[in-house]
Amino acid sequence: MEQKRKIGGERMNEDMISELPEALLLHILSSVPTKDVIATSVLSKRWRSLWKMVPNLKLYFNMEYYSSEDVYRLLNLHKAPVLESLHLSIEDKSARLDIGILIGIAFSRHVRELVLDHYREDETTVRFPSVLCSYNNTLEVLKLTHDFLLDFPSRVCFDALRELHLYHVQFKDEASVCNLLSGCPRLQDLVVERFSNFDVETYTIAVPSLQRLTIEEEYNISDVDGGGYVINAPSLKCLNIKGLCFNDVCLIENAPELVEAKIEDVSDVDNENILASLTSAKRLSFYFPLEIKYPIGTIFYQLVSLELHIQGTNGWNLFSFMLDSSPKLQSIKLDSPYRGDCPVGWEWNQPKRVPECLLLHLETLVWRGYGWGREDEKQVATYILKNARQLKKATFTESKMEKRREMLNELANVVRASKSCHLVF
Repeated sequence: MEQKRKIGGERMNEDMISELPEALLLHILSSVPTKDVIATSVLSKRWRSLWKMVPNLKLYFNMEYYSSEDVYRLLNLHKAPVLESLHLSIEDKSARLDIGILIGIAFSRHVRELVLDHYREDETTVRFPSVLCSYNNTLEVLKLTHDFLLDFPSRVCFDALRELHLYHVQFKDEASVCNLLSGCPRLQDLVVERFSNFDVETYTIAVPSLQRLTIEEEYNISDVDGGGYVINAPSLKCLNIKGLCFNDVCLIENAPELVEAKIEDVSDVDNENILASLTSAKRLSFYFPLEIKYPIGTIFYQLVSLELHIQGTNGWNLFSFMLDSSPKLQSIKLDSPYRGDCPVGWEWNQPKRVPECLLLHLETLVWRGYGWGREDEKQVATYILKNARQLKKATFTESKMEKRREMLNELANVVRASKSCHLVF
């Protein structure tokens, strides 16, 4: 760039940023929105082609205002030898864009992270090009959102894929699920968000390398009951399941390395199997709104942290079961949002003997939404304070400030088993 004059005739300092090494400029531009990066091409001859080498692209196209040729041309102008990431958000109401061409261009640039959000107003699907998936050794992250149909008649080969996110995409059949997942030998992270049973009845996740799995379902009026998930992931460390309200089964066949799990709003599945599959976990978080079955003889020997959402007698029964079954439990978090009077049948039945975790290990208790006026919650709080010999800190929160003094006076008068226990309100 040429030197410029300020008002009054003073000369500005010569543009210094253009003198920076190209590698540094590309690094800077990688953190700038792509539309702004492209806009720099008007600054000078050097900047005219610089954007074409930026390794990260994030583009939004509304096909009412762009032609398909515009999109193809823009991607073909890009000349970076390796495309680190490509994020494409496309609103294509007229179905003019050939998504296969876009993916082909991305794969030819050895893309490492590919994020595609494809929306059609009529909600018809666009087929993901399986022919391009027979071999790829550069793609590490793939995220697909909306209106994609995944039809894999044979096993894919994504040799380098570590992370896969599938948001409301559809599979043609159960074989397509297996052919995709079995072709990702290095897959570590899998996120599945879908409408229950919308496309396939049984969703089989058999991935030996998988370490983190999230499954989340949303309600859809077209959902039908039945089916579910079969999970075989011997390396799995973190599991998050939410919203399985229309499934018969969530079978976790093999998860000996599991460290952390969060199970929320799982209503109709055989939850006995879920609980029995989590015995190796160190941290668990549960919200079971309906009655659950307890696996007889199950012991959570590794469990040190437990979080429970309490709703009704089912919540207290689960709490008692976990106290009895978790001898090394050190931390408990309870969340009880229900603010009405204690209904008949919601009373807590304390264990017949004091659980080992209360006598030897429990150190912290956090209770959100504690209802000091509810008999069931007072019974539980009193029982813990009277029997937890190692308890160091017990925190109780009440949303109404005027109730806190009454709650403080009531709990402070409980004779505590631990002389060092500090109450926090």
